[in-house]
Amino acid sequence: MGKMKAWVLEHPSPIGMKPLVKKDLEIPEPGPGEIRLKVITCGVCRTDIHIVEGDLPLRKASLVPGHEIVGIVDKIGRDATRFKLGQRAGIAWLHHACGHCKFCRSGRENLCPDAGFTGWDVNGGFAQYTTIHEDFAFVLPDSISFEALAPMMCPGIAGYRAYRLSKVKKGGILALYGYGPTASYVLQVAHARGIKVFVITRSEKNLNAAREMGADWVGNYRDTPPEKADAAILFPPAGNLVEEILANLERGGRLVLSPVTMTPITIQNYNHIWMERSIISLANISRTDGEEFLKIAQEVKIQSRYEIFGFDDLPEALIRVKEGKIKGNAVIWID
Repeated sequence: MGKMKAWVLEHPSPIGMKPLVKKDLEIPEPGPGEIRLKVITCGVCRTDIHIVEGDLPLRKASLVPGHEIVGIVDKIGRDATRFKLGQRAGIAWLHHACGHCKFCRSGRENLCPDAGFTGWDVNGGFAQYTTIHEDFAFVLPDSISFEALAPMMCPGIAGYRAYRLSKVKKGGILALYGYGPTASYVLQVAHARGIKVFVITRSEKNLNAAREMGADWVGNYRDTPPEKADAAILFPPAGNLVEEILANLERGGRLVLSPVTMTPITIQNYNHIWMERSIISLANISRTDGEEFLKIAQEVKIQSRYEIFGFDDLPEALIRVKEGKIKGNAVIWID
């Protein structure tokens, strides 16, 4: 079968200790209905850091992280017919779902109790090759570069799901609290749908980035937005901001909580959530999210900001991502 290079996590520890080890592993073979990708690029996500550092418990021994995967189909398993050899394909966070539980049957496969996740339950993209069932791979456009596509596989798709959950309508106002790669995709999608976007963040660098992307208003947490928003998305895991955001929402407004974890949330004044204001958390993604987002990305030419690192530079890239020293997204070039 041959060997491939891969970054492997055996024991979670702080990123600064560089716990990933580069190893030679067997090149995986695609099973029935599966395809194998020769990985070209893989984005680096903060969820990867949570896994590597042990904030999310390790679910697999000798794990290869990475779930923003873009590659070329180089081998096709028995009974797989959706892709052709040499075709571009992408793999995101949702690696598989059962397909028959009440969540899967109702279009909510992101909530499937038996779902498996790329780079957490199964080996991911910090390697030269990886496999997935063809039904869970994304057909990728040739019009977008490999390096721009990689962050679309997570910040792009997750941002689009957060936007969908907000239920904001054309002509409405969407407030984004915190501004990073995921928020930048939300801003672009919202503008394409005729929605005004307010950005609230404490980072001057991120305020400038939001201005450059065309945000309709930007400010820090001490500033009062010019109008109440119809919906809001909170990106940092700061539960102390929830009540303040609710207080700045219009009647019937909805707050989407985007983080995987969150500090304690307290709502002391019932009036801030009264008038049918609501809170919903984002959990994972679905294939529909990815397919719809990739279509929009082509139609309106969604922009990705990224810095490219070589395969050997992954440990350093993880450190820089955690320290917030990346302009946009970190993308590992693996080919």
